[in-house]
Amino acid sequence: MKSESIPFAGGPLDGRELPVLVTATGNPPKVYKVPVPDRDGGPDTVLVYVREPVPDGKAVRLVQKWRYVFVPDGKVGRGVRWPWSRKSTREGPA
Repeated sequence: MKSESIPFAGGPLDGRELPVLVTATGNPPKVYKVPVPDRDGGPDTVLVYVREPVPDGKAVRLVQKWRYVFVPDGKVGRGVRWPWSRKSTREGPA
């Protein structure tokens, strides 16, 4: 498996570069989750980072560099939004 050093921004891993396994297309995964064990033996805390392109000022080109940005609430949007999918805000039948 091939890996690439990716910088992390925000959260506890701010400023670090960690090796991340890349997919078959050569891109790192869109979401990177880091489990952190609890000192008291409780449930693990999961740190969530989302991939975004590194801004370099060029308007049109393929993305060559990525970084991970910390998501404090740990909520990541859905991947594909199909037109026939139900909205998550809708409650059951009235």
